[in-house]
Amino acid sequence: MNLTIDNLDFHQLVENSLNSILIVCEDQTIRYCNKAGLRLLNLTSLDQILNKKISQFLPPDLHDMCNEGLTRVIEKQEIIKEMDIKIIKNHGEFADVEIMTIPFYFENKVLAQVIIQDITKRKIAEKRLKDREKLASLGQLAAGIVHEVKNPLTAVKGFLQLIKESQNHPYLDTMESELEKALQTLQNLLQVSKPDLQDEPLILIDLCKELNSILLLFQEKLYSVEVEMDLRDSDKRFYGKKNLLLKSFFNLIKNAIEAIMADGKIKIEHYYHEGWIHIKVSDTGQGIPEEKLVILGTPFYSSKPDGTGLGLTQVYTTVHEHGGNISVQSVVGKGTTFHIQLPIKIN
Repeated sequence: MNLTIDNLDFHQLVENSLNSILIVCEDQTIRYCNKAGLRLLNLTSLDQILNKKISQFLPPDLHDMCNEGLTRVIEKQEIIKEMDIKIIKNHGEFADVEIMTIPFYFENKVLAQVIIQDITKRKIAEKRLKDREKLASLGQLAAGIVHEVKNPLTAVKGFLQLIKESQNHPYLDTMESELEKALQTLQNLLQVSKPDLQDEPLILIDLCKELNSILLLFQEKLYSVEVEMDLRDSDKRFYGKKNLLLKSFFNLIKNAIEAIMADGKIKIEHYYHEGWIHIKVSDTGQGIPEEKLVILGTPFYSSKPDGTGLGLTQVYTTVHEHGGNISVQSVVGKGTTFHIQLPIKIN
């Protein structure tokens, strides 16, 4: 069966395609862009893209590759197979895309048809999966180390207590206190590396109510900090391990307060969107350098001089255990936002 499509139907097919489609000349000038292309680039009209250079929407390091690729397609009628690159959207925002370029024949001329698929969500999902795998590997390693170190320390503690029964010395009390701190740190590490060891039942939780309750625990530290609560969709309930989740939000709010050196502001948001509960904890603190964001949640990494990093590790492992996602945006000198997404239903 042959399918005949006239010019009008073909134009509608291309114009309404889910993929972005651009027609580009050899000199990189854009001659056509469909609706999906405008949406992808955050443009509102064709005047913003027609007769512009396609390199305008590419990072500088891709300009030479773009020119070479257009030459191959137009002069040699080659097909440039799918490749993953970044493009620059309107207002300077970057997006991950998969791009393919093929010859386009029009009025005895050969142009380049650039087909672009937005893969930003796929890249985010891949990163989240890698983060979970990284935390899982670290958890297994940490659990093994805890068992190997905790056993001899426990033996040392036992003998130390026997010595204290036969003689008394202030140094022995100091030794026992420091040893207890070390054992508690190991126990905390074991809990965050193996959260499933905490056999806590899943119950229905009113997260808005719990966030308000947690904030009350910090009243004495909020005298110089402005707090804004934006708790919407309070009717939504979430099935989860209540103690683990409350500890996570406690750690996030505690970190936000400690990130503010003097006067500042903390904002806590709760809302529901498309099957997910979103919780954001933002502060106007000192911020986190970009190169440090990728290792947040790693045990014993902390921006605080006396921190262990186990608080954030507990947050990440708990969110992941509940099937959720966590992301961080931060600007040095301006502040940080932790964004948690939890599925409204958990099997």
